[in-house]
Amino acid sequence: MRAAVLHEIGQEKLEVLDDVEAVGFGPGKVRLRIRATGLCHSDVSAMSGILPQPAPFIPGHEGAGEVVDVGDGVSGLSAGDRVLVCWLPACGSCPSCRRGQTQLCLAGFMNAGTPNFKRPGGDVFGFAGTGTFTEEVVVGAGCAVPIPDDVPFDIAALIGCGVTTGLGAAINTAQVEAGSSVAVIGCGGVGISTIQGARVRGAAQIVAVDPVASRREAALRFGATEAVDPGGLADAKQRVTGGEGFDYVFEVVGKSATARTAYEHTRRGGTLCVVGAGAMDDHFQVNMFELFFDEKRILPSMYGGGDVLRSYERAIALWRAGRIDLESMITHRVRLEEINDALDQMRTGESLRTCIEL
Repeated sequence: MRAAVLHEIGQEKLEVLDDVEAVGFGPGKVRLRIRATGLCHSDVSAMSGILPQPAPFIPGHEGAGEVVDVGDGVSGLSAGDRVLVCWLPACGSCPSCRRGQTQLCLAGFMNAGTPNFKRPGGDVFGFAGTGTFTEEVVVGAGCAVPIPDDVPFDIAALIGCGVTTGLGAAINTAQVEAGSSVAVIGCGGVGISTIQGARVRGAAQIVAVDPVASRREAALRFGATEAVDPGGLADAKQRVTGGEGFDYVFEVVGKSATARTAYEHTRRGGTLCVVGAGAMDDHFQVNMFELFFDEKRILPSMYGGGDVLRSYERAIALWRAGRIDLESMITHRVRLEEINDALDQMRTGESLRTCIEL
């Protein structure tokens, strides 16, 4: 079958091959035919080495498709079911799951170290234990979440990661209050979803911050009340908040420099929500006096900061009701053989979300 493979960490291009085989099918597993998958910035971060991932590997974790076969012991799924891929399934029995923090379950991460593909030359890993830049993939049954018939595969794929992450940051983690002021730094697919989440929660002012003009224009269409480049954030802080700082600032880039900027533009007693996934050697620093004196809440948000199955259901309900716009987030559509064009579009900021159709 065909798949897009990164041979070594640090390479910028993927090679589309037709000699890849999905392996590992058996008890507790399902085989999926991928129909649509989104290109998420985390895929690029794994390719560059910012996020740890064994190589060679197949990127992609934001996918949707159909169940081809189910292994022994799998209940609630059967061949032909339409599903989205959950790259961080909850095991239901670990301490995090028992506390109700299923987004912190590490069971899914354990799968990332087990190859789920092979080629004539050896084993191939799937990113985050999945790997959706391929025609078929074998995953644990918990990674296959049924979707209603009225949800298209491309929409379901987005809900599988970017939409859930951004909406959840505003709704679950920060719990944006109605009438509040919000700034969102980084307006790719996750940032746009964060803006939509803040709008759903009733934020009065939402300032979008991004160096790319097309993304600033898009942010206005999705609910931002104004959009500025990074150099205009200080002026927006003065105009919108009288210089006090925003009630909520979301960092959706994954770098300590932008996290520090976000902290400085958060009001005393306000909330900095870190949504971007960054590198292990990139350290965010605050001094002990400001940490105590300003009483700013620093809240990381992992995969939307809540139960992902409930978050999927909420995203679908909001989309059905017209409260969020998911179709317009897909700015580019490509075939698998055009994946490197899609990577270039993401790196330059030309795209919000690219859908790879298989």
